[in-house]
Amino acid sequence: MNHAEQQANAQLKSIVQMIAALRVAADDEQRDTAQTRIQEDPLSIEVRSAWYQPGEPGVRPNEFKILLCTGGPAVRIIGQLNEHGEPEQAQIEHQDWFTPWTPLPHITEEENTALLDYCRHFYFV
Repeated sequence: MNHAEQQANAQLKSIVQMIAALRVAADDEQRDTAQTRIQEDPLSIEVRSAWYQPGEPGVRPNEFKILLCTGGPAVRIIGQLNEHGEPEQAQIEHQDWFTPWTPLPHITEEENTALLDYCRHFYFV
């Protein structure tokens, strides 16, 4: 496993832990603490939409990107938004100097669910 993939695995493990803490929060204070940790985690959040005619009403973004860390290595989450601007697919990717973005292989169903739950804590519209 290369350094970038190790960093992506570490980021994914952190996301799973943040979502787990939110799920087991026993009171409002714990829930607020868990939500704040999630909200403060990304470096940036960006969206984009498909091609459309200028002036077309009601155009909303259909893709998102959440940057988790930069440099060598860098890690991001990319995904698709549904018609309501909510994440419906997410994929974690890593990159090191002079290498392309590469999806993190071998993500479990539990990790994928936590990744999507994490993404759903952000506003994309």
